Amino acid sequence: MLKIGMQHKPFIVAEISGNHNGSLTNAIKLVKAAARCKVDAIKVQTYTADTMTLNVEKKDFIIRNKKSLWSGYKLYDLYKKAHTPWSWHKKIFQEAKKNKLIYFSTPFDETAVKFLQQFKLPIFKIASFENTDLRLIKIVAKTKKPIIISLGLANLNEIKKAVNIAKKYGSKKIILLKCTSDYPAKTYDTNLMTIPYLKKKFNCEVGFSDHTLGLGASIAAVAKGATVIEKHFKLSAKSRSVDSDFSLDETQMKLFVKEIKNAWESLGKVKIGPVKNEKKNLQFRRSIYTSKKIAEGDKFSKDNIKCVRPGYGLPTIYYDNILGKRAKLNIDKATPLKKIMIIK
Repeated sequence: MLKIGMQHKPFIVAEISGNHNGSLTNAIKLVKAAARCKVDAIKVQTYTADTMTLNVEKKDFIIRNKKSLWSGYKLYDLYKKAHTPWSWHKKIFQEAKKNKLIYFSTPFDETAVKFLQQFKLPIFKIASFENTDLRLIKIVAKTKKPIIISLGLANLNEIKKAVNIAKKYGSKKIILLKCTSDYPAKTYDTNLMTIPYLKKKFNCEVGFSDHTLGLGASIAAVAKGATVIEKHFKLSAKSRSVDSDFSLDETQMKLFVKEIKNAWESLGKVKIGPVKNEKKNLQFRRSIYTSKKIAEGDKFSKDNIKCVRPGYGLPTIYYDNILGKRAKLNIDKATPLKKIMIIK
């Protein structure tokens, strides 16, 4: 059973994507490493180059953005290099189950959805570039499984259409992921203030698919109410693949999981006043103490009483009122001043 919501720690998904680098052995290692990191789930992507695009040389099918990690790639070649062979899915999912990880996938077309049905996945994901493919969302919704929809690139009207189609065709649980579809994404493009807005607007759980470098954006997302966090995962800092530049290695992912949990725990509830573990420190507030020996009948003055820590004496608000009054008894230096020591 999926435990997703503010009452549960954030549901952390390690996205394997193309970080297996064409090796089933690496894919299995990634699953084992993810389990060691104590993530909640691993995710793969289910497509082939032929289900994604056409094998042609026309310029429309070549990545021309010089700032892109994949600049110059023909789309077909990129997807051929990055895809997870369908024959691997069973072994990857078996390894995930063995390691007590939830496992699921992002299908990119109808054939992928049909293929994945045999694995009885607990949830499906719609990728950000597919969130306007309403036909695909309709097909996935008909499985009656929960759907995660990544929102990168989508405007509000497109999000509404995706959510409405999912609901209309059978999806009873929809989780939206705030996402910036840039690789790697800039933190200033992340706009995490959108998370509570989406929660209120669509009355559903909202998470964050993080393509930024580092941990900070995801931690901030948890503070804004994200209940699902997705991050790309690679084997080591030295790993090189189509997605490695914006992926966490095992050391980083362990820290990531720990800090995400810490961020969630720190949210707590509305609480004013000291919590249980603070109360022992109330003694370190300031109060009024004698700074010299005072004889019975002597006047209290700035020379013989001070506002200092700890807080066992009278509150400092009484200080000005006490000045000029007389002592009712002899008082040693460093004694917390009490009302019974003062002649009214």
